[in-house]
Amino acid sequence: MDLSADETLIGRISKQLTPDLAFTNAFISRRHIVIRKEKNKAVLYDMGSRHGTEINGVRLTPHHPYPLNNFDIIKLAKGMAILHFSYIFADQTLEIEPLSVIRKPEAQEPPFKIFWEKRECVVEGKRIPMSEKEYLLIRVLHENANRLVPLEEIKSRVWPERPTGTDGIPDVTLDELNALVYRVRKKYGKDTFLISAVRGSGYVLESESILS
Repeated sequence: MDLSADETLIGRISKQLTPDLAFTNAFISRRHIVIRKEKNKAVLYDMGSRHGTEINGVRLTPHHPYPLNNFDIIKLAKGMAILHFSYIFADQTLEIEPLSVIRKPEAQEPPFKIFWEKRECVVEGKRIPMSEKEYLLIRVLHENANRLVPLEEIKSRVWPERPTGTDGIPDVTLDELNALVYRVRKKYGKDTFLISAVRGSGYVLESESILS
């Protein structure tokens, strides 16, 4: 792959995004790394990927610049994909190591599991019971993973017992909703449920491989 563009995005393909170099492996993030052309030098940035990036065996710090050198070996998500950088005749290129020679990764347990009937979440082997409101919030976000869930829908699904206003929406303050999201992040771990707020609109659960 030629790196002549000012910016090359590498990650997992999805309905919302097709990276310049796309993979289908669930352990590779949608926006895993970016390689930018800076002063005729290829500079790599990990974009905060969940399972990390390595250059020559060294784990990268997200969002920090890493200038690439000839023959650098780039591993995405602990070797799920291996890229070779080279600089030949003024051309900077990436080559993907054939899957047949990539070491088969050790079996990995999913980072967490959700048992809806038990209203229980297992994180790193630890069973964590969900409260009623936590369950309802996680459920509505999970059903709409990687899509914006409007504030109105969240309020209606999580607080159906509340009296409604003239607009038909349960009377729930933003402070209450924000506090619930904060509790979920703190209780289950910020990396378990990647919940992003869209100011004034709603929330998005960013999901790579949620299991139910």
